[in-house]
Amino acid sequence: MQRQIKILFSRFFRWRYKHISNKTFIHLMSVVVGFLAGLAAVTLKNTTYFIEALVDRGIHFFSTQLYFISPILGLTLVYLYVKYVHKEKLEHAISSILLAMSKKKGIISVKKIYTPLITAPLTVGFGGSVGLLGPAVASGAALSSNLSRFLHINAKTRSLLIACASAGAIASVFQSPIAAIIFAVEVFSLDLTMISLLPLLFASISGVLTSYFFLGDETLFNFNITDKFQIRDTAFYILLGVGTAFASIYFTKMYFGILHFFKRFRSPKYKLLVGGVAIGIMLYFIPPLYGEGFGYINHLLDGNSLQALGKTPFDEYTSNIWVVIALLFGITIFKAVAMTTTFAAGGAGGIFIPTMVMGSTLGNVVAKVINNLGMGFEVNESNFTLIGMAGLIAGVLHAPLTAIFLIAEITGGYELFVPLMITSAISFLITKNAMDHTIYTRELAKTGALITHDKDQTVLTLMQLEDVVEKDFKTVNLEMTLGEMLHQSVAKSTRNIFPVVNKEDVLMGIVLLDDVRDFMFDTTLYDKILVETLMHNAPELIFYETDSMQTVMQKFQDSSAWNLPVIRDGKYYGFVSKSKLLTAYRRKLINFTKQ
Repeated sequence: MQRQIKILFSRFFRWRYKHISNKTFIHLMSVVVGFLAGLAAVTLKNTTYFIEALVDRGIHFFSTQLYFISPILGLTLVYLYVKYVHKEKLEHAISSILLAMSKKKGIISVKKIYTPLITAPLTVGFGGSVGLLGPAVASGAALSSNLSRFLHINAKTRSLLIACASAGAIASVFQSPIAAIIFAVEVFSLDLTMISLLPLLFASISGVLTSYFFLGDETLFNFNITDKFQIRDTAFYILLGVGTAFASIYFTKMYFGILHFFKRFRSPKYKLLVGGVAIGIMLYFIPPLYGEGFGYINHLLDGNSLQALGKTPFDEYTSNIWVVIALLFGITIFKAVAMTTTFAAGGAGGIFIPTMVMGSTLGNVVAKVINNLGMGFEVNESNFTLIGMAGLIAGVLHAPLTAIFLIAEITGGYELFVPLMITSAISFLITKNAMDHTIYTRELAKTGALITHDKDQTVLTLMQLEDVVEKDFKTVNLEMTLGEMLHQSVAKSTRNIFPVVNKEDVLMGIVLLDDVRDFMFDTTLYDKILVETLMHNAPELIFYETDSMQTVMQKFQDSSAWNLPVIRDGKYYGFVSKSKLLTAYRRKLINFTKQ
């Protein structure tokens, strides 16, 4: 049976190579992965809504106080799944995809197809304060990666199709095909050429059609623009841009700060307990932090601030508008805290939708403050709610174009393009100057695994150190005499460098052929001179585990050396030659820029 299947697929591959051009095949594949990613997103949403409905029924049947306990239950289920089924640490969705594209040739584990579809609904369905977009993208990317491997697609095309799957997932979640394409370009640092644009376009269309087929034309935000942009409001949109920029910086710093705090708890059980209790306390005082928050955003857009806030311990004071503003500002402050605590406690989800929740709240707060200062100014609170979302997306994700087109598409608010551009641009510029990297990219940048729009840096990132290490250098040891070195190593080598190692293969130094050239033919010195007296330190060392290709290139530049030794696990591993490094770089650059 297996042999028949292999024969069948072999015939398929031969037929495909004969009748379908590579370009056409990529376009067909982009449609397929867009559909699969859209299907993953739909499955994720429906599963989460189903769990939310069950939890909601249980809470109303027993006690509303369970709202504050349910996140702990969800986190516990995720913990049990990860420990006994997944058996690997959960990774941040977008960061892991970027790492796979830069260092793993687009190879993503099969587990990441189904794990996000289980852990994210359990986290969000039980009230975890995270989003579903990241898990949807992760599942779609894993589907695309494994399908590409099965169909023998090369690494470069595989990475493009992963970006296509991401676009398909985003288009399906938000029903916004244009923003999905722009997200793939901004976040995955793709060059916007016809080679990448058409597959992204096909995948995005496929994803959004999948969403329409299974979910109909329901929209996330039921909102129509009533007040168009007024030139007199420009100063307020500039103010909102500055506000969302500082909120973006706060959001990012709080994310890494809380994760760092939770590192002191070595046991996942303690993280779950501390994080679960902290989330429960926040939900008690600020109920809108529960779950994703799309319903909350819709209430703000409809002007129902009290309904958005829900039942809180401060209900008797909400007749005062400044109390309402203070409570909404509290959501702005604590959304980042609740989201990161959910992650730190072991939950699974994304940061994109929490960013929208925080931005919508801040925009609404700014509008309410302007309208209630008593200075005669009045702005549209719903418009500011929308534009606040764009400001946070632009700042937190460093994706201003995604922010502009996403908000315009999901709300039909194209009349707000000018204020969207003003706020998003200001937020992005301030945040970019304050922080070079986002939540998605900071850790990758530290290890030199970040793909950027800089072709030179991207090519270096895509190169693998293992591919340029040469291991045919003859080693010598400290106790060797000159004669032994000449007969055992020099005579049998085509190289002019000889690494000196001890019994544990630890590099002690190097000997150059030039170091022995003056007396290598004087046989009277063969037994008198030891390698130990000939060796000297290498001009620089390359550390296999920690040095990125950018660092390696910089070490060659600073040392002016033509060959540098590589240390792996503390021992001598081989050499990298400048000529081979530059040749590999040139080949990778040609392949990367080939149109």
